[in-house]
Amino acid sequence: KSAGAPPKGANNQGAPGAVTDSGKSGGGCGAMIPPMLRPDLFGGLASHAGDALYELCYIPDFGDAVRALRDYQGSYDAFWEDFGSRPPMSKETDADLLLLYGVAAAFSAEEDGTVRLPFDTRTGRLVEDVWERWLAWDPVRMVERYADAVLSLRAVWIDAGTADDYYLDLGAEAFRAELTRVGLPDDRVQFELFEATHAAIDYRYPLALSWLAHRLAR
Repeated sequence: KSAGAPPKGANNQGAPGAVTDSGKSGGGCGAMIPPMLRPDLFGGLASHAGDALYELCYIPDFGDAVRALRDYQGSYDAFWEDFGSRPPMSKETDADLLLLYGVAAAFSAEEDGTVRLPFDTRTGRLVEDVWERWLAWDPVRMVERYADAVLSLRAVWIDAGTADDYYLDLGAEAFRAELTRVGLPDDRVQFELFEATHAAIDYRYPLALSWLAHRLAR
């Protein structure tokens, strides 16, 4: 998801806040963050089981990654060397290692591009200063810092399955609670938990887009 200006010639009705974004999982996180950073552009968002409340949705994966890295003596460099020597995604643990490294590249890379991980790759112990950098991008924690931007939103759709594999139903509840705490009126929020896991919830997308379109057209 991009927080940049709309493409040239795009129909944004000539009004600030006429753009919305949506996404699922990591894309749901990517839908929650840009409207807080660019209230001049975004007027709404839809997050379907979006990454939020990072201590629940990410930390369990750290342990899985550390176990996977045992095959590489705790070294991502060794993993990359192996990964490049065989068909990609040919090991069961590839997805977990790639996902966490990608998130670290987004949340905790240094100016020179060095990617810092929020956990020790041999023990799994949190590296507190790096973990704090991740938490700074947790949508739940961002709401208070960007309360003025949040209060300018005209339409916020939040949903998740009640048996989400990554506890993103709890992340959704925590994000909803923060919206209420900073004063976003209830009539601007559509919140729903429904029976599902993290998978097969694509049917929710058109429901959210229809609701957003009607809200933003007012």
